Formats: sequence, structure tokens, C-alpha cells
Amino acid sequence: MNQQASPPNAAQTVWLNGAFMPLEEARVPVLDRGFIFGDGVYEVVPVYGGRPFRWAQHLARLERSLDRVGIANPFDPAGWTGLVEELVARHPWRDQFVYMQVTRGVARRDHAYPAGVAPTVFAMSSELLPVPPAQREQGLAAISLPDERWLHCDIKSTSLLGNVMARQAAIEAGAAECLMFRDGFLTEGSASNIWVVRNGGVIGPPRNRLVLEGIRYGLLEELCRHAGLPFELRRIARAEVLAADEILLSSATKEVLAITSLDGRPVGSGKPGPIWRKLYESYQAAKQA
Repeated sequence: MNQQASPPNAAQTVWLNGAFMPLEEARVPVLDRGFIFGDGVYEVVPVYGGRPFRWAQHLARLERSLDRVGIANPFDPAGWTGLVEELVARHPWRDQFVYMQVTRGVARRDHAYPAGVAPTVFAMSSELLPVPPAQREQGLAAISLPDERWLHCDIKSTSLLGNVMARQAAIEAGAAECLMFRDGFLTEGSASNIWVVRNGGVIGPPRNRLVLEGIRYGLLEELCRHAGLPFELRRIARAEVLAADEILLSSATKEVLAITSLDGRPVGSGKPGPIWRKLYESYQAAKQA
């Protein structure tokens, strides 16, 4: 049975700067640097059956993002774990996704980092709805776009205007996602990592500053190893993408989906392929482990 979406904000409790409160009561000052500059980082963690999925990896990425932008981590691992566990426990949904955001804090508007400012810390949990079966079995349509974002995409920054514009371009073209290319090589989607299947193996762009290393990078590698599938990270030219047997998408909330149409042309057979199905089934098993 599919879960039914709850009314917006219904019975939703959030955590803001040391206190739990109803979502509609949460406020931050207009001079918060997250609002003025997008000066902050975030993390999204899926929760299955009350258990954060690959929590240690998400926590490590949050720490990396904070380090890269010079914001002191407001919690140690035990503090983050306790916060997330309490937030999840306050909501009735079996499956959730937790959003955590840390900004540099409130200060007079000036581009330079302010000294002695406490970071703003916000966290909320929402119901995690499954991908509709029809969408999962039919796959997604995507378009290709030039990657015009900044050169620090490995930071999970709240400055997401480039990603927002790319996703909107996909929506306006009647697609669900985009594949972005920089200098003729694949980088990622607007809110997902992209994988190419050729000759029975899975290929992904290399870990570098041009892509956000999704937590599923490590997970897909593990699933491929357990399934006996070749797995490789390297630069992928546009011509290779267009000749792919399958194209896959992965993200925290979409898990693993097939892209079956690119720029109006079918990918492979035009249907989700055998490698996607094998990885999808392995993913479901990993969630229960």
C-alpha cells in the first residue's frame, strides 16, 4: 500500500537553535547569512523504519562541508545522533527524511566571514514517500544541459540557485531531471548523481570538485561488488552517455531510478534495464540490513 502524503506542516516539529518547536513557529533573523548569502551547508538523511540510513557517511559528509566553508561543527557525532533520533521519534511516519542545515549565523551584512558569531542550526523531518510504482517501472525522462554552476560542487551548500535553474529547465521541457555536462563530460543531475551502464558495468564521474559525492557513491560501489558488476569512476564523455545501454539516477529520496529517455530519445530499449533492476533489488535489501 502506498503511503499517503500528510497535509503540509501537519504535526511537524522542527529543531532550531536549541529548541524543538512547531514548524510554523520557527523563525530566523533576516540578517542570517544563510538568508542573505546562502552561506551555509546542509545534509539530507533517509530514515527507514526509524533508522537513519548510512548515518555515519552522511555525518562525515556534513563535517567535510562544514570544514570546507570554515564553519565550526556545532555538535560532536553523539550530539547529532541524539538530535536526529529525537526528531524522528517525534513524528509518526515509519519512513522519513531528515534535513539538517547549518549557516554561519547572524551578522551585519558584509561578505567577509564575521568573527565570534554562533552558527544557526536547523533540523526537520518529513515523511518519506515511496517513488510511485508506475514511475519506477517506466523510468524517467531527462534532458541534457551545460553545467554552468560554480567549481565547488563537492560542498553540499545551501547556495543552490544553479541547481534550481537546471531542474526548472527540465520541468519546463517536460522532463523529471537533467544531465549536466562540463567541457563535454558528464557531471551530475540537478539533485542527483548520474550513472552510465555500458557492457554490463556501471560507470560514474570521478570524485572531484565538479560533483557532489552522493552517499550512494559508496553504496552503489558496494552493491555492484556484491552483485559481481564492474564498477568504475572516470570521466565520461557525452558520446558515451548518448550510447549508454542504461542511465541511472541516485539520490537520498529517489534511491535508484532508471532514466529511459534523454532529450526525447530512448535510452537503450526505452525501458528500465536489467542492471537497474538488479541494483534496485539490492538497494531494497540494503535498507533492511
